[in-house]
Amino acid sequence: MLGLSKRTDYALLALSFLAGAEPGRVVRAREVAQSYDIPLELLAKILQKLAKAGIVISTPGPTGGYILARLPGAISIGEVVEAVEGTPALIHCMKAVRIQCDQHTKCTIRTPMERVNARVHSLLNEITLSDIGEGAGEPAAEQDIIRLSAIETSTRG
Repeated sequence: MLGLSKRTDYALLALSFLAGAEPGRVVRAREVAQSYDIPLELLAKILQKLAKAGIVISTPGPTGGYILARLPGAISIGEVVEAVEGTPALIHCMKAVRIQCDQHTKCTIRTPMERVNARVHSLLNEITLSDIGEGAGEPAAEQDIIRLSAIETSTRG
């Protein structure tokens, strides 16, 4: 089953927290960690990755912390996934670092799975931090379920 790691869950929670903060307010990692019961050291590493990817801005010092680098509507979930986990890959041979596969010359699933992978990646890039901040059960979430169903249907035929 396709799924995102706990690190990505934590990244999205932290970004949602930052998006909900007062504009211009720098938020400390400790505050986010305590709000969601996330291990502080793990969250700090995740926030460093997000800063390196240009998703958040890190401000050093005793009054330092994190702030979103862009508006929530300009930060895609795909961008967050890639910053935290690397390029999403549904099957082993699609990893960013090409892995040699014994089945390479006779593989019949690689091409269809590349299409599925591209569509999932595209969907993740269409959904923004603003979209997930709207809450579960909102029309945007329903649209995403419809899109995922269409992907599943098109890959079966």
